[in-house]
Amino acid sequence: MRREWEGMENPADQTADCEGLLCPLPVLRARKILLSMGVGQVLEIRTTDPMARIDLPHFCGQAGHEYLGLAEVGGVLIHRIRRGFHA
Repeated sequence: MRREWEGMENPADQTADCEGLLCPLPVLRARKILLSMGVGQVLEIRTTDPMARIDLPHFCGQAGHEYLGLAEVGGVLIHRIRRGFHA
């Protein structure tokens, strides 16, 4: 297991299972869920598409969310995003 963010042991406020989906679908799902979340809440997104490593951080930068990083567990990329002020 490779961890690239601290606090992985802390539970996320919501989780989205995007395993098997190709980008841009994980980004679109993340966007939809983040719109329903409160500012400062954390979304965990589980993906298998390697492009999500690029697309999710880029999306966060454009949308005003904080990309907290990722961990890789058994071929699954687990991303964490903190909801920003802008949607």
